[in-house]
Amino acid sequence: MTTFSANLGFLWNDLSLPDAIRAAKAAGFAAVECHWPYSTPTQDVKAALDETGLVMLGLNTSRGNVAVGDNGLTAIPGREVEARAAIDQALEYAAAIATPNVHVMAGFAGGPKAHATFVANLKYACEAAAKYGITVLIEPLNHYDAPNYFLSTTEQAKAIILEVGLPNIKLMFDCYHVQLMEGNIVRRLEALLPYIGHIQFASVPDRGTPDHGELNYAFVFERIKALGWDVPLGAEYKTTQATSETLSWMT
Repeated sequence: MTTFSANLGFLWNDLSLPDAIRAAKAAGFAAVECHWPYSTPTQDVKAALDETGLVMLGLNTSRGNVAVGDNGLTAIPGREVEARAAIDQALEYAAAIATPNVHVMAGFAGGPKAHATFVANLKYACEAAAKYGITVLIEPLNHYDAPNYFLSTTEQAKAIILEVGLPNIKLMFDCYHVQLMEGNIVRRLEALLPYIGHIQFASVPDRGTPDHGELNYAFVFERIKALGWDVPLGAEYKTTQATSETLSWMT
């Protein structure tokens, strides 16, 4: 049976994070994940997770200074101190709430210096994460929503994972981003399975519920299950109405 994780960055984001966790449990989700939980005390999140029996599968490193347009720091030359502080913050928060994955955000950058900076910072992240038993995730973002984001394709991500060469770095395979940049979702899932640490989804091209658009998610979910994947799939879609009114796709 395919199970799902509610991404609380988009779903129930009108509620406090602890209440969003409770809402996800009530709606039948098997897990949760989030973007940037740092304004909520870890003890409040952990209490909600303990109460519901859900696991927070992942969270993101801080974007940096959003007011000036930052969307991650890890690949930006000259900002290594900030990037590593964001990594430390994410790992400490994740460890406090027993979250197994941290998505380390690359940011807007390009070229050989950015590549070298990203790899060096990822090695730092993996070595720090290993102390907690945490996996580092990297996620390609599409160039329509995130122009000039450093990491944009699964092949680029795979090459970086191999270059970092540590066992606790994996690919966050977001079907929405991958379809927009590369297509051929099922073949890519099959080829990249050994490198994947988490899978997310939303409709393409509007990033809404997975019951419409150019991807047949009923088929995609069946293929993922056939590959032996048994971790809840991350529902990271945008809503235009109350989250509770968007869940008919789950059945």
